[in-house]
Parts: sequence; structure tokens; C-alpha cells
Amino acid sequence: MNIEIDDIKHLFKKRPSDVNKGNFGIVGILGGSVNYSGAMKLANLGAVAMRSGAGIVRIIVDKDVAVGIMPYVLEQTLFVLDHNIDEAIKNLNVLGIGMGWGKNPKNLQILNYVLKKFNNKLLIDADGLNLLAQNMELLKDTRAKVILTPHLKEFSRLCNLSIEEINKDKINIAKNFASKYKIILLLKGSTTIITDGNKLYVVKKGSPGMATAGSGDVLSGILVGFLGYNDYSPLSVAACAYVAGLAGELATKKYTDIAMIASDTVKFIPDAIKIIQNS
Repeated sequence: MNIEIDDIKHLFKKRPSDVNKGNFGIVGILGGSVNYSGAMKLANLGAVAMRSGAGIVRIIVDKDVAVGIMPYVLEQTLFVLDHNIDEAIKNLNVLGIGMGWGKNPKNLQILNYVLKKFNNKLLIDADGLNLLAQNMELLKDTRAKVILTPHLKEFSRLCNLSIEEINKDKINIAKNFASKYKIILLLKGSTTIITDGNKLYVVKKGSPGMATAGSGDVLSGILVGFLGYNDYSPLSVAACAYVAGLAGELATKKYTDIAMIASDTVKFIPDAIKIIQNS
């Protein structure tokens, strides 16, 4: 099913006046490293997750990264990870993990622990996917409601098939993969595929200008924020891909497909949501 505004508009209903931040989820983003802390900054630039509707956003980083990211933490809260993972993920409705994480072997242990202990919505992206590819059996024993967001190269590692093999039968391979591991898969591309192995949605939004470093981090921020107050479903995930793509299209109109950068997409998230609400 090709997603259009009418399919997702009901997910963006306007909020009543008698609400508070607690009504819209506590979400966390765990990632970043000294070499790739920029990905964490971008995943939260202008509080992407908050722009997408989350009530409270908790940024979880190692102490080596905390100093670098601190100036960028405004509306969010900062949790410095010091071996206390249980406290870091406590009370979260959604946890995003892996953005800008790097390849530190200890991160595989953290991912393993989170998959076993966390029992809510869990988004795994970027370096989290690369670590997961080393041991896909970790998904067989998880309590979490998992969403994976690979691009083709990352998906190739996850399913142990070449990109050429995937492209020959992309939809069926995606559905079989999601069904096998009981997860929601968002397979990025010019046409984005979202499936849980049963339902399947296709999102054809975006622009060539989004082919730039950090665009995946922006999508992760949108997913984490939006899923904080929406259900775990392929349609909710597809709605996030639609918002990201539409915001990217709007950014391209202003900055051109050559000159735009990922943070330009962030600036147009409110406009994209407004278009959906007022359609």
C-alpha cells in the first residue's frame, strides 16, 4: 500500500488544551561517541524528537561525549551513562539506540542487555544495526518491540544477502525478514518499505537532497519522538517516514537538492506536520 496523507492524517490530530508533557511519552536516545557525536547532535538538533511530539526526551551518552553534546541540550534532559543502564532506560516509552555509536565492542554488550531487559518500543539504527548483524540471534530473546531502520547496505549485512539479491525481490525479502524476527522493518531508499511481515506500506516521499550525511539520524529522531505517544505499528512507522520525506521535499525547495544538508530537513518538520493536519 502506497502511503498518502489521508492514510495517516488521523495520527496527527490536534491536541486538547488540558494536557501536559506526561501525556506524550518519555523517550530516550542512546548513542554518540567521541568520533561521531555529531550524529547525536543531529538526531536531537532543535529537539527533533520533541518537534515530532514527544513530551520528554532523555539523551543518554557516555561521559566522554557529554561535554561535547551539552551545549546542544536545551529542552531535553541529559543522562550520563556510567554503567547504570537500568536507570538510564527506566520509564521510557521508546528508546532509540545506535546513532553515532561507533564500533566499541562494549556497545554490543549494552545492546544485548537492552534487548533482554527493555520491554517497550526499541528503535535500532546505524551502528546499532552493524552490531546486531554480528549476532542476529539476539532478536530471538528480546522483550522489546523492535523497529529496525537499515539502508540497503545495512540490510544486506542483517539478512546475509547481497544488495543485488535483495533488489531482485525486495518486498518479499523484507516481509520474510520481519516475520522471521518478529520486528517492524523500515528499509530506507528512494522508495521506503515498512513491514511487520504481514502488513506492508510503501512511502514515496523525499528528494535527492536528502542523500546527505545525517538524514538517517533525523528520521530516527522523528521515529523516537512520534512513537512516544503512538502505537507500535507499521502504519505509525510509515507516518514517520512520510513526515521525514515531506520535510525533506520542503527543504529542497528552499535550499536546492545540491545545497541542502540534513539539518535543513529538521527545520521543515513543523511545516510537514501542518500540511498533514490541514489537508
